[in-house]
Amino acid sequence: MIPVRGYDGKRVGVLGLGRSGLATARALRAGGADPICWDDNVEARSVAQDERFTVADLTKERTYEGIAAVITSPGIPHLYPSPHPAIEMAQRQGAVIDNDIGLFFRSFATEDWEEFERAPRIVCVTGSNGKSTTTALIVHILKQAGHDVQMGGNIGRGVLDLDPARDGMVVVLELSSYQTELARALSPDIAVFLNLSPDHLDRHGGMGGYFAAKRRLFSQGGPERAIIGVDEREGRYLAAQLREEAEQGDPVIRISSGTKLSGDGWSVFARKGFLAEWRKGRQVASVDLREVSGLPGAHNHQNACAAWAAARALNLGPRQIEGGLRSYPGLRHRCQTVGEVRGVRLVNDSKATNADAAEQALKAFKRIRWIAGGVAKEGGIASLLPLMDRVEKTYLIGEAAHAFSEQLGEHPHKVSGTLEAAFADALADAVDGETILLAPACASFDQFPSFEARGEAFEQLASNAS
Repeated sequence: MIPVRGYDGKRVGVLGLGRSGLATARALRAGGADPICWDDNVEARSVAQDERFTVADLTKERTYEGIAAVITSPGIPHLYPSPHPAIEMAQRQGAVIDNDIGLFFRSFATEDWEEFERAPRIVCVTGSNGKSTTTALIVHILKQAGHDVQMGGNIGRGVLDLDPARDGMVVVLELSSYQTELARALSPDIAVFLNLSPDHLDRHGGMGGYFAAKRRLFSQGGPERAIIGVDEREGRYLAAQLREEAEQGDPVIRISSGTKLSGDGWSVFARKGFLAEWRKGRQVASVDLREVSGLPGAHNHQNACAAWAAARALNLGPRQIEGGLRSYPGLRHRCQTVGEVRGVRLVNDSKATNADAAEQALKAFKRIRWIAGGVAKEGGIASLLPLMDRVEKTYLIGEAAHAFSEQLGEHPHKVSGTLEAAFADALADAVDGETILLAPACASFDQFPSFEARGEAFEQLASNAS
């Protein structure tokens, strides 16, 4: 746990008592503060009471006597589409509003650091897609190279639940736009911006607000090294702006999947399955990604470029990084190979809960037996029809099955109904060299409580078949 600094002896509201909220309350108490906790959910409030936290309604004016700040969980809206009533009340009462990320950055560094031989380093990863894989990949590479490393934020442990800093430690954080937009303190040593595509637009008031939330990690955070994906215009804009603001050297490493990057700066890009690092107009390293089973597809090659750049910024050598890439097992439920039967590859991409994510999975393989369906998102799978030349047959499950069947039209498909039936149907049809791919393009809540539970069910089916 990282005790929160700056609120000793003060009352501090904690809004939202999930994983990060309870960790925040504990860290505040460890730092000498008096947490005042609230959650709209009665069961969550009961858990806080069991830990002997004060529970009081933060939507009520009377609760704010002596409250210095309100620390809100990331999923709670504070501006768009409309603020939570407790946020509105905190604003009226003049309370500081922050989140656990802001508290982490104001509390992680302590006087003990003066005794360290090597200062701890913080790497932050943001973007629309690939954050979790990139974060986990950086952590894996660093661990394989013998580094003391922790992972947290939107993946792994809550940031205030991490261990205090140790000599030479590296902390790698996955940060969503919900987390970066509100944090009052941001000071990463290395910051990664992967990509930007429409998401959470109601929360941010449109694409401009969404990009602005991501950009704060760089504009306010002022990282020593910024790793920027330049395959979209927002990334190119950000990279150019950061280069212009640099007074000494170039703090930017540009990354791309599919485009050879030119110029005299530092860049890492992947084309046709090969990753290349260039500095000052010449190639300094290269690696073949085509046989790296844990990172299939162009989208994962962008993740590999980002992780390579972050590891190089932390002074790892190319051979160390290549070894980490090759041994990376893949992040669970994200294009993860979980077995092979009679030469048929079994791939779990249960995290592909919308068409955009499923598109990346479909592009990563050929000769696919595709399992899709669940609770459909707007538009269904219409955008994926141009990729059906990669699909031998589709096996449909869940409440979206019949609607998806209509969208598929003449493309070979079967309404299997359940995941178990779809897996059995696909395995019966599949031949050597094909891939059975679970990439549902749907939420899971009709048949499973989460995408993780859906992926675990697929893993069990794969294990039973192997």
